Amino acid sequence: MTFYQELQLNQAGSKSYISSFKHPKDRWKHTCIYLFKIFLNITFCTLFIALFCALFGAENSSAGLAVLLSIMVFRFADFGIRTSHGTCNIFLVFALLAAGPKLSNILPAGWAFCVNLVCLMLLMLLGCHNVIMCNHSTLVLSYLLLQGYDVSGETYHKRLLGLFGGAILTAIVFYRNHRRTTYKRSFKNLFQEFDLSSARTKWQLRLTLTISSLMLIASLLDIPKPMWIGIAAMSVCAPFRNDMSDRIKFRVPGTILGSLLFLAAYFLLPEGSVSYLGILGGIGTGLSASYGWQTAYNAFSSLAIAVPVFGLSGAVLLRISHNIFASVFTWLFDRIFDPFLSFLRNLMDSVNKKFQTA
Repeated sequence: MTFYQELQLNQAGSKSYISSFKHPKDRWKHTCIYLFKIFLNITFCTLFIALFCALFGAENSSAGLAVLLSIMVFRFADFGIRTSHGTCNIFLVFALLAAGPKLSNILPAGWAFCVNLVCLMLLMLLGCHNVIMCNHSTLVLSYLLLQGYDVSGETYHKRLLGLFGGAILTAIVFYRNHRRTTYKRSFKNLFQEFDLSSARTKWQLRLTLTISSLMLIASLLDIPKPMWIGIAAMSVCAPFRNDMSDRIKFRVPGTILGSLLFLAAYFLLPEGSVSYLGILGGIGTGLSASYGWQTAYNAFSSLAIAVPVFGLSGAVLLRISHNIFASVFTWLFDRIFDPFLSFLRNLMDSVNKKFQTA
């Protein structure tokens, strides 16, 4: 494996590759490459977000993160359709990211639920056809971030410009990296293959309905930071049942552990260093291969942003309670979703038979 190829490995791949060497000297050499890769990623991400904020305003850092995630993910991931169609697909995805979160924030709760339902379902259909790629982790996360950090006026106009520029950059990177990939499937097949009997369609519907329902409940109950609930639900609602069970099992313990680690760092580090805890969490996430530890370190960035708004105790309690609520709701919704879908399909079949015999 070349040096460049080793830099492209994810956390689990790097750790597995390092453990394949028996000699300590070789392990140390490749551990250094792994740490250098994390340093490069953090440096690139920091500089990219800083440049985006300089161009489009600090309040649009969430849009910068959405663009950054898209560029990094779609270097490797595709949409399971022809590359030319996938390139156009990127602009549709960014159009949904530009309009959907804004509409859901200015409309009443009921209409916002409808907007979230339509936009999230379209994002799942357009971008998550190949479930192995886990594109929902980027697309749905970006949607929720943009919704949670809403802007207006001139700042929103800058956000639109930033997202348009991000769509162009992502499309260029996507086309360059996937132009030699051959697919027979076209754009229209994404909708033609929508089938309530398929596991993929069931998962797309389940995730869309789970997040939209949670956001509606949070809005009606006036719960602060509903974005956290949506992100937690998105994270645990994996395409495969075994993965989802494991994630639900580790989500709350990981959040509690991350909150405790954050509290320890908050009191041990010098005053005024809270803003750097998000970077510390990013480093920890980069070093973690397991979902539980990734959840623990992901709490750092969220808490670092929330502490100035809600205070230390308020931010920690919100973080933990939101993740408990999202995990329990997702588990319960999963238990009733398949029986309800079967009932709905049987009802539709019986209605169709009556119309055919009439």
